[in-house]
Amino acid sequence: MNSQTKKKSIFGKLLNGIEVLGNKLPDPFILFAVLAVVVIILSYILSLFGISVVHPGSGEQVPIKNLASGEGIEYIITSMLSNFTGFAPLGLVLAMMLGVGLAEKVGLLDYAIRKTILKAPRALVTYAVVFVGIMGNLASDAAMILIPPLAAMVFYKVGRNPIAGLIAGFGSAGAGFTANLLIVGTDALLAGISTEAAKIIDETLVVTPVDNWYFNIVSVFVLTIVGALITEKIIEPRLGKYEGEAVIEDFEENPKAGKAFRNAIIAGLVYIAILVIAINVPNSALTNEDGGLIPSPFLSGIVPIILFWFMTIGIAYGVTIGNIKTSKDVSKYMAESIKDLSGYIVLIFAISQFIAYFNWSNIGIWIAVNGAEFLTDINFTGIWLIIGYIILTAILEFFITSGSAKWALEAPIFVPMFMQLGYHPAFTQLGYRVADSSFNIMTPLNPYFVVILSFMHQYDKKAGIGTLMSLMLPFALIYLAVWIILIVIFYTFNLPIGPGVTPFL
Repeated sequence: MNSQTKKKSIFGKLLNGIEVLGNKLPDPFILFAVLAVVVIILSYILSLFGISVVHPGSGEQVPIKNLASGEGIEYIITSMLSNFTGFAPLGLVLAMMLGVGLAEKVGLLDYAIRKTILKAPRALVTYAVVFVGIMGNLASDAAMILIPPLAAMVFYKVGRNPIAGLIAGFGSAGAGFTANLLIVGTDALLAGISTEAAKIIDETLVVTPVDNWYFNIVSVFVLTIVGALITEKIIEPRLGKYEGEAVIEDFEENPKAGKAFRNAIIAGLVYIAILVIAINVPNSALTNEDGGLIPSPFLSGIVPIILFWFMTIGIAYGVTIGNIKTSKDVSKYMAESIKDLSGYIVLIFAISQFIAYFNWSNIGIWIAVNGAEFLTDINFTGIWLIIGYIILTAILEFFITSGSAKWALEAPIFVPMFMQLGYHPAFTQLGYRVADSSFNIMTPLNPYFVVILSFMHQYDKKAGIGTLMSLMLPFALIYLAVWIILIVIFYTFNLPIGPGVTPFL
């Protein structure tokens, strides 16, 4: 066996091992149900030793509270519904998806994505594919299904290797998932979980969906350029000229789609104009007492403001194209979008109990304070701590692919711990986001990984898991490296990562 074959064999065994181990993990709902039981048992054990910790906010000595005691069992039973219905991410995500889901169901997002790529000048095709891929998380995970085959078709039509287009589409949509120019469902979901975790230390601290916005805007433009260069300088030269004979059919388009899209743009601009006027009128209800926006009711209410914007453009598109004929159709499409979130709602029930038990027992405070003291004692703080956390999260991506589940697992530990070291919860959340996005394209446990592999087989029947992973590796590693550099820059110069939010508390 030569060295190259041996390397491939070792790499293949590693991938197989990761896949087997990951598949042995229970469903996320069961995982968090088990973790909730673990917290109950741990609280019982720690309470036996009379362990306590000084609360960093109040300065009071707080003991570990036993969830298996009479008081604990009463809390578990009586708080179960309020833990679920009061869980911050639930309402935020459901509200966001009412608007975004409506725009998606009537076909607006699909049309916008297709037209942006198909109408791009030949010289800018790669940049258009990557940009749309990154922005595609407007449509959530659907972007990973829609964009790659569309990009492959465009590459094929301009005489380029369609597999390179497929990889560019999946790489940008997957590895760039967390970046966007707009506030989307991911921002609301993660911010809600971060807020719940921050309450362990500070009951008043709120992480809003816009707290990573500035960083995300910068990321879109930087990653678009980097992703295009990866495609043209690494992926395409490696694949070479396409010699296959794939037959690609054009997408059918509703003849009213162009007019509908124009009306949606007009409606969206009118909405924004009205909003700008409302902000700038004297004594506006949307600004603070000084007439500013940081903080303000505008930022506090950003989710419903965005919800109504998506509803406006969705209705304008749907009415024009004929998908919305009566008012009942609006609620129908909204109901369908919420139906798509049924799995998420079930998962939130288990996650909310786990985090609530973690907080009530004071285990979260105990871990945060002692963990921060340990890191300080070994002098492992500063930017290297953040980088180490990012790398750890990237590795965990191979085993837990659900972004919300992984953050719900990490946030109660790392958010309060890093708060003790002076980092804003939104900055810790940012470190999580870049790691989770960069490496979600690398694991075979990603449900869309197999879908992309099936798309590849249209052009290369011999392509396997190793083929796809080797092509995704440049996107994963380079995106992660570029994002770490961006985080170092924001950290070093204490730049705002969102309105009124910097890396430090």
